[in-house]
Amino acid sequence: MDIDLSEEDLLVRETASEIARDYIGPRARELDDRESFPAEHWRRLAEIGFLGFLVPEEYDGAGLGNVALSIALEEINRACASTGVALSVHNSLVTGPVAKFGSEEQKRRYLPRLASGELIGAYALTEPGHGSDAAAIETRATRKGGTYVLDGTKCWITNGASAGLIVTFATLDRSLGRKGITAFLVESGSKGFTVGKKERKLGIRGSETVELIFEDLEVPEENRLGDEGEGFGIALDTLDGGRIGIAAQATGLISACLDASARYAQERKQFGRSIARFQPIQWKLADMAVALDASRLLTRRAAILRDRGRPHTREASVAKLFASEAANRAATDAVQIHGGAGYCRDLPVERYYRDAKVTEIYEGTSEIQRIVIAKDLLASMAP
Repeated sequence: MDIDLSEEDLLVRETASEIARDYIGPRARELDDRESFPAEHWRRLAEIGFLGFLVPEEYDGAGLGNVALSIALEEINRACASTGVALSVHNSLVTGPVAKFGSEEQKRRYLPRLASGELIGAYALTEPGHGSDAAAIETRATRKGGTYVLDGTKCWITNGASAGLIVTFATLDRSLGRKGITAFLVESGSKGFTVGKKERKLGIRGSETVELIFEDLEVPEENRLGDEGEGFGIALDTLDGGRIGIAAQATGLISACLDASARYAQERKQFGRSIARFQPIQWKLADMAVALDASRLLTRRAAILRDRGRPHTREASVAKLFASEAANRAATDAVQIHGGAGYCRDLPVERYYRDAKVTEIYEGTSEIQRIVIAKDLLASMAP
């Protein structure tokens, strides 16, 4: 059953499903083995307009919003979570904040190039010593006339080595805490920009994750995103959108686990009949189906609220928390249903199992999501 899906949304799903099935899926294992950015997928996604979901039409984007984006991300992640997260970061964490907080000049300079794929986007908030505690970042921004000079190191940056534009957060004065944090649009060709260590990961191995180093990197004042001191608010708002994207990713992984497990359970025979006829297997499949429906609906609710400009921080965290933990349960059950075959790389459930884990970690860990949800809950009940 489709709830509140427009004709455009249905077309997005059909298009995403087709490219995922016919082009991205058959190359997912190779991408995982190769551990490199999905450049060939990126070109196809650019051709069908999937790099500009949040870019208004006047800047050559699709202008379709977060519901359409979440639908596309679910389908793409069913086929390849590495491609899915690269797509989510580019849309949710880069084109989103530029479109929402950028100046008119910034929008005209960057949004068409992001939507066309000329520029790949990355988001640089996390640092070696500061992940969940984003307000304590140490990357410095020193003002010198009409420029800012950035010094510091960012880590765990998705798309970082291939990106042409990086939404970057630095502090003007650490003593100010979150009030000193400011956002910048950093071009990777800038002097003083270096790509550091590339991480070797358990899962989403086809998505590059790297360290970025800024050494006396000059950023012109016109590349400041928002006003001085507004960076922390921009970061949190952007992460709300990013969490919806990861919830969609996790939902796609649940769908992939269910599809693979249901097929295998009907084909695999033990004791003279298919294992799909055994109650323990049926219960695992039923749990996956329930998790899929719930994750999809929670994700869609958060996306609808974001598109309508209504508060949705709690809803985004609820969707991300539930879907990511459900994806890990589904992946574990999928491997169990497949038995020894599921533990081998010949079948994709082994990859789903590895890919699912990170959904509980990035864009805010499950522990952080529970803190966000609990704070909002208690605030709403305060006398």
